[in-house]
Amino acid sequence: MLPGIPLASLALLAGGGALIGFLLSVLGAGGSILLLPLLVSGAALPTKEAVPLSLLVVMLLALGNLGPYLQRGQFALRPALILGVPALAGSWIGGSWVKAGHVPEPVQLGVFTAAALLASWLLTRRRGSSAAEASAAPARSKPSRRHDLLLAGQGVLVGLLTGIAGVGGGFAIVPALVLLAGLPMPLASGTSLLLIAVNALVALAALGHWPASQLPLMLPLLLGGAGGAVVGQKLAPHLSDRRLRQGFAALLIGSALLSGAEAVKRHQAPSAAWAPSPSRDHTPSR
Repeated sequence: MLPGIPLASLALLAGGGALIGFLLSVLGAGGSILLLPLLVSGAALPTKEAVPLSLLVVMLLALGNLGPYLQRGQFALRPALILGVPALAGSWIGGSWVKAGHVPEPVQLGVFTAAALLASWLLTRRRGSSAAEASAAPARSKPSRRHDLLLAGQGVLVGLLTGIAGVGGGFAIVPALVLLAGLPMPLASGTSLLLIAVNALVALAALGHWPASQLPLMLPLLLGGAGGAVVGQKLAPHLSDRRLRQGFAALLIGSALLSGAEAVKRHQAPSAAWAPSPSRDHTPSR
């Protein structure tokens, strides 16, 4: 057991990490959106500490799941640049806003809640439109300028979400790559994982805050995530994509409700950690 961390918290973090790693491996996206409520509600961390820790874990788990996709050549450079460059700008802006204190903790949790609900809707919507997308894919082999602009706009929004709420944004990246860039699902998933990792790194740099005292919490998250990824990679060929998306959508709704309730609670009783401090900008990050 890690010093100072209760066994129940370690088990919760390891189990949550396993679920996130499993979802990333079978869907190529989305699992990281469960991480912030796990850290805020499950591990009782203030959002100021949970967001950079979430970004670190998101980045490492995305890179860990990226290997098999790169080995199979499932990565699309052009859509990655069209969506990814604006996303990096959005990540930097969002992280800078949080660093400057422009985004209070309840607002961060509220943004996350809205994002989780949007993700659940996108997942269920994808199920109903998959046949139409498959038939339309040849017609979109050369995406139009309008699709490129929409893809770039989606990148900015995903980046802002990454910087503000500490999530990778894969739940929005994958549908955007499929619907707007016309990519097949495996290619979109591989491209998404790399974008998630780079976005998380940029947002972490923009935050400028290294949660040194909370780094031990990464161990159970990463160990659980690695185990979940191994299981997911073995089971993925035998799992129904539709059922996985439905189950994940249900988890997202529960996660959104939990985070929304936490946002209301912290709005009513603001955390002292978020009170303005004259010495905050002069304290070196550790």
